[in-house]
Amino acid sequence: MRYRTFGRRSGLRVSQLALGTGNFGTRWGHGTEPAEARRIFDAYAEAGGNFIDTADTYQVGQSEELLGEFLAADRDRFVVASKYTLGTTGGLSHTGNSRKAMIQSLEASLRRLKTDRLELYWVHFPDDVTPIDEIVRGLDDLARAGKILYGGLSNFPAWRVARADAIAELRGWTPLAGIQIEHSLVERTGERELLPMAEALGLGAALWSPLGGGFLTGKYRTSDEGRLTGLGMLVHTEKTARETAILDAVVAVAAEAGVAPIQIALAWSLARGAASTTALVPILGPRTREHLDAALAALELTLSPAQLARLDEASAISLGTPHDQVVSSRARIAGGQLERLDRPVIPVA
Repeated sequence: MRYRTFGRRSGLRVSQLALGTGNFGTRWGHGTEPAEARRIFDAYAEAGGNFIDTADTYQVGQSEELLGEFLAADRDRFVVASKYTLGTTGGLSHTGNSRKAMIQSLEASLRRLKTDRLELYWVHFPDDVTPIDEIVRGLDDLARAGKILYGGLSNFPAWRVARADAIAELRGWTPLAGIQIEHSLVERTGERELLPMAEALGLGAALWSPLGGGFLTGKYRTSDEGRLTGLGMLVHTEKTARETAILDAVVAVAAEAGVAPIQIALAWSLARGAASTTALVPILGPRTREHLDAALAALELTLSPAQLARLDEASAISLGTPHDQVVSSRARIAGGQLERLDRPVIPVA
């Protein structure tokens, strides 16, 4: 496992792959029993992983409770991130983005995790009613109190992240460390606004569902056994020609390389992270030790430029307006000298 700082705005050192723990526990009616969760955690740590991602809502708090036990022996080794917004009990007083919900959710998470601080605290989803300056000021207060070290925004639109980042900078508040979004070969729409924004502003990006809810493993082509149909937003299916083309490309490259499709999908994500000027960290979400082992094998795989190009082409999306118009106008914008104009290594904001 290699490491890099989580974006250019912090010195927080994280591993190439994060361990998502939404499956740790069984209070949702599905998931991973505690003993198997411990096997997954230990194997991830043994591989050099240090970036743990959880949330108060995962398994109705059980994920955090189990992690509190697992982390106790060597807490300082790990970068622990949790989230608030959805809560564990529901109701107006326990959900949303307000300072009230933020503070009481954090205190409950710290108790379950048996720790006095989080390295990273995510706002899980926007609630569409809390002003962004209230959110950023609340994160700053928690950072100044030492209860969190960094804050970030998960599943927020790019314009709200950019506004939050600017407000924090202008008011001298603790800067945002990063964003968390869905991203994979089958879900690349974050490349329109969110990932270019993160690159330009120096924000780290934690990427959830890098396997498209298991879609990119190819195993659901022949059987639905094991598919979590209750988590619709997390699970992609082969319902369009584009999705078929993506899976065909992944399976073909896997056969060519003599590895499993899961390793191709993750190797593609890792290659994009290695080429980025900021940190792009896929979040694994294994339910078994075997799932984790298969995913970790991607760390030993290097795809050729031709293989990456095949995967890029099969999964390409339209960037839409105004991006398509800008691309088509670049030669004129550069005064007819586009091929001789060196662009900045770090995109301008």
